[in-house]
Amino acid sequence: MPSTTQPLRKLGFLTIGLFDGDDPRPGHESTLRIIELGEKLGFDSAWVRHRHLQYGISSPVAVLAAATQRTSRIEFGTAVIPLGWENPLRLAEDLATVDILSGGRLNPGLSVGPPMHYDRVQTALYPDTGDREDFGYERVSRLLSLIRGEPASSFHGTEGIEEFSDRVQPHSPGLGRRMWYGGASTRSAQWAGAHGMNFLTSSVVRAEGPGSFEEIQRSHVHAFREQHPDGERARVSQGLVVIPTDTATSEQRAKYEEYAAKRLPRTTEPQGPARMLFSPDFVGTSAELAERLYAHAAFREIDEVAFALPFTFEHEDYVQILTDLATRLGPALGWKPAA
Repeated sequence: MPSTTQPLRKLGFLTIGLFDGDDPRPGHESTLRIIELGEKLGFDSAWVRHRHLQYGISSPVAVLAAATQRTSRIEFGTAVIPLGWENPLRLAEDLATVDILSGGRLNPGLSVGPPMHYDRVQTALYPDTGDREDFGYERVSRLLSLIRGEPASSFHGTEGIEEFSDRVQPHSPGLGRRMWYGGASTRSAQWAGAHGMNFLTSSVVRAEGPGSFEEIQRSHVHAFREQHPDGERARVSQGLVVIPTDTATSEQRAKYEEYAAKRLPRTTEPQGPARMLFSPDFVGTSAELAERLYAHAAFREIDEVAFALPFTFEHEDYVQILTDLATRLGPALGWKPAA
């Protein structure tokens, strides 16, 4: 086993929460059961993706509110909430409520930019203000200020028999330190660092210059920490697709390898006008995966991960993958499960 300078401190996983549009409850229940399993296995965190007008979790805040009542320790994250779909004031109230319900276990991950297929959804989303909405970093700044307790109203006090606050209620004091930005560019990494956020980096980066995926991702980690007040101690989480096969059946191994092979062509060169570069998926035994991760330039810069579960697998596949992550790969990377 290769040596590493520091053990993996936090092990998490990320799920999209797929469901059948004609019968959505079983898919949502499966997601909650997977989160419960993650807690039993000692994972530090469970993260959910965010999908609008698709067959994945559209309301991570609601799903995680349910998860708070079925767990007691594991932390929750969103990776990521696209703020173009959200009103920052209302989202601040929802996030603070879930954080209170969880006992301070929420880690909201955010991103900016216009909603996907905005020209097709604008009439439903912003019928009166669609051409005036700001989908840039200012939207994150508004949310951060509200989460951190800055005034949302010029009025507070008693009106009749009702009491009003000038800031978002409930207020969760620690939530402001657990806000994450999901970035794929140098600019995003620098902005997140300068604004005291944590940084989520995933299996896709923007190829702004030459270099491999690993080198570009490492440069983003450096750019983030150079701007962050905490410097080298600033938190970064990596979200690669990592699929251990130690206890997989032969059918499962074949499925996983086919999945990775179908996605491999997009990793050979930047994709589209935005020049997005994807990481290959990692499939193999835990010993093989540990070897590859220790050789990964960006992985060597971080000490916490939220490995992404593939989109289209069955519940039993996720059980096997999570079990191997917690009992095989995690320990191979120096991680210890939570008590």
